[in-house]
Amino acid sequence: MKTLFAKLSLALLAIVVLTGSAFFLVERYSTKNYYEEITQRLNASIAMYVTGERQLIEDGRVNTQALALLGQQAMVINPTVEIYLLDPQGKILDHAMPPESVQTDQVRLGPLLELISGNAQMPIRSTDPRNNAREKVFSAHPVMYEDKLQGYLYAVLGGQKYDELADSIRDSYVQRVSFGALIAIVIAAFLVGLLVFALMTRRLSHLTQDVKRYTDAGFDPEVITNLEQIDTMPPDNADEISQLHRAFGRMANKIREQFEHLKETDRLRRELVTNVSHDLRTPLASMHGYVETLLLKNHVLTTEERLHYLKITRKHTKRLGQLIGDLFDLARLESHSIHPQLEDFSLAELLQDVAQDFELEAEVKNIKLKLHGGQSASVVYADIGLIQRVLENLIRNALKFTPVGGEISIDLTPQSDSIAVVVADTGCGIAEDDLKRVFDRYYHTDQSAEGNSDAAGLGLAIVNKILDLHGSRITVSSVVNQGTRFEFDLPTRETA
Repeated sequence: MKTLFAKLSLALLAIVVLTGSAFFLVERYSTKNYYEEITQRLNASIAMYVTGERQLIEDGRVNTQALALLGQQAMVINPTVEIYLLDPQGKILDHAMPPESVQTDQVRLGPLLELISGNAQMPIRSTDPRNNAREKVFSAHPVMYEDKLQGYLYAVLGGQKYDELADSIRDSYVQRVSFGALIAIVIAAFLVGLLVFALMTRRLSHLTQDVKRYTDAGFDPEVITNLEQIDTMPPDNADEISQLHRAFGRMANKIREQFEHLKETDRLRRELVTNVSHDLRTPLASMHGYVETLLLKNHVLTTEERLHYLKITRKHTKRLGQLIGDLFDLARLESHSIHPQLEDFSLAELLQDVAQDFELEAEVKNIKLKLHGGQSASVVYADIGLIQRVLENLIRNALKFTPVGGEISIDLTPQSDSIAVVVADTGCGIAEDDLKRVFDRYYHTDQSAEGNSDAAGLGLAIVNKILDLHGSRITVSSVVNQGTRFEFDLPTRETA
């Protein structure tokens, strides 16, 4: 009895039995009222006719002989009719019944007066003199003598004879058939309900089996793929159970995606640890080596050699600081802890300031750094500090991969609702297979202008994340040995 099907079956059985019993009782009650109403309507005038045949009361004296004769005639016409003669207060003056069978000498007058007035809602009942425990439908009529009320003729319809007859046929064929039909209907309803519950619980059982398979699968790809197909099934039976089944399919798919995401995150974490360890170890090892050299050979080193070692150490220190700063910034960007502080500013002026910082390095490498785009119509709505970081990273990246005598150009082009920015160089370019990976963390190429690269592969990843925060998308195109072109746009005030 612990299964849902068993509990539903017991509940259904109780409901069907209670419903059948209630229907049986209501049917008997309504049938009784129906036949009593018909009987009272058909025989409502009996008392009037009987009263009209004889003068039953004269000056308070009861005509017993006439009452007995009329009672016999009425019972010949309808054996279930019982005749009583009442005084104006409802007391029984006389009757045609055996004296020992009458249990009361008083009849309630209220129902009689209501029936005589013609406003009664039938069936209406009053006292049964032969049985104080119940009331019967009746016919009544006032008895008049010389326009004075002498009493009432009270005719009980369906008296003791009717009760005896009803008791005798209670177990008749019709009653047995009716009761048997009721039992058959109850059983049929119960069986149909069991069939419906079986169909419903079968689908729940399938859902339970899917859940169990999913929990026991240990993220088995084949099992999870089968569960994901539940979500794509057409909603032919879009009831609550189907919706629950499909919701479970969507949940399984979501958990799978999160599980894959966690696996990818774990892979990236291990890769991060490996790359960070490598990138930190290299400058630290170099710094350590040169510091050890200075300590061990300080007394034999010339001033020029000592200065050379210190410059190299400073270079590695600078690289180490830049790497740590990039790691910190990328971690903050990926954790969404950086929120852009948007404001209006001139992108052309910002570009001029950034370009000045790289003029010396470009001059040393004999690289031309060209800016295109006027001061007018260059106001954007963005975070000036983050956009400065984007421009710095792109220009630094271009300088790293542009050979001596090359050229770097930055173009600003006003559009209808944004400012387009293009950073192009005439460097070594990027292979087509590598283009889709240039914005990945720790991806870098060794095709720098100097033949090697000490880049950690974080600059372009930071650029991509910053532009994502501004709702902008950066694209890259490149031809090997001809150059690379980065393009993005920034919104104006009106469209931000």
